[in-house]
Amino acid sequence: MSMSNSLKKLSSCVLIDLDGTLINTDGVVSDILRKYLSKYGKQWDGREALKIVGKTPLEAATTIVEDYGLPCGVDEFNSEFYPLFSAQMDKIKSLPGANRLIRHLNGHGVPMALASNSSRANIESKISYHQGWKDCFSVIIGSDEVSKGKPSPDLFLEAARKLNKDPGECLVIEDSVPGVLAGKAAGATVIAVPSLPKQTHLYTSADEVINSLLDLKPEKWGLPPFQDWIENTLPIDPWRIGGPVIKGFGRGSKVLGIPTANLSTKDYAEELVEHPSGVYFGWAGLATRGVFKMVMSIGWNPYFNNTEKTIEPWLLHDFTEDFYGEELRLIIVGYIRPEANFPSLESLVAKIHEDREVAEKALDLPSYAKFKDDPYLTK
Repeated sequence: MSMSNSLKKLSSCVLIDLDGTLINTDGVVSDILRKYLSKYGKQWDGREALKIVGKTPLEAATTIVEDYGLPCGVDEFNSEFYPLFSAQMDKIKSLPGANRLIRHLNGHGVPMALASNSSRANIESKISYHQGWKDCFSVIIGSDEVSKGKPSPDLFLEAARKLNKDPGECLVIEDSVPGVLAGKAAGATVIAVPSLPKQTHLYTSADEVINSLLDLKPEKWGLPPFQDWIENTLPIDPWRIGGPVIKGFGRGSKVLGIPTANLSTKDYAEELVEHPSGVYFGWAGLATRGVFKMVMSIGWNPYFNNTEKTIEPWLLHDFTEDFYGEELRLIIVGYIRPEANFPSLESLVAKIHEDREVAEKALDLPSYAKFKDDPYLTK
């Protein structure tokens, strides 16, 4: 049997996790915990995030109650937390690439199961806010329908059984370590999409680790390829940010030879969480100077090992002077690649210039060029 046929046999169906993989549950949970813990004089600082990602609700609640030394039992915590969570459920956004993936697989008739450590009722409630999702899944199964949740393989084994598939034919897509372990224990092929930053080293048992769903290549696993890439770029739903240009790390012009126009991230915390790290492109507007092509990075810049996630746009124009303090407006319209580390400064610079060439060429295409006239850029 050829490798190609082997991969196709392995991937006749897809089993997908929900929280942290398809929807950004963590953001809403963190907001609620921050407010909830404050009444006990505690501060949610995210230190338990790694411990609770991928866990069952009972396990997650137990971890929080014990680690923060709360003067309440796990049952009391859950009775107070879940009404708060339910009231915020409509605010849980789909993660970038989730709708695209679901539509793609469904459109090609690939059987899909949704398998989550949440309860079945909780899953149904969450996906009800995402139009069309429920009808795309042949099977939906929660941890309350099996003996044990992840990292036990029970959820994925039951999902495969209901799809009438051998687990070895299934491709599992997961964001958490318990989920990856569950998928491998079930005998499936597993792709990890870590929901927490700088944690890829924990996912060694996965068959592949990708930065986000935008980077998934279904054809690697015998599934139909996406057909929506244009000139090495992926169109995305446009998003807009703006603010005064600030001084960055001082390495753009001095170290890289590339003058970036940095924006403060304090007003864009939600956007930084919502959008995966990587290289994007679009249009940049300066009210007194005009509209210019732009390529930008979002992330931690692994080569420099940033401690915080940043937004660093590069306006593709030779300016004769700095413009710190001027209002900069950005429309981000496409995606080029995930964030990556590089063995040398020279290789990093070479890749940045390659990104520039890709962005400049793509922005001449009508589907991207039309955004140059968006009023947001110059108002």
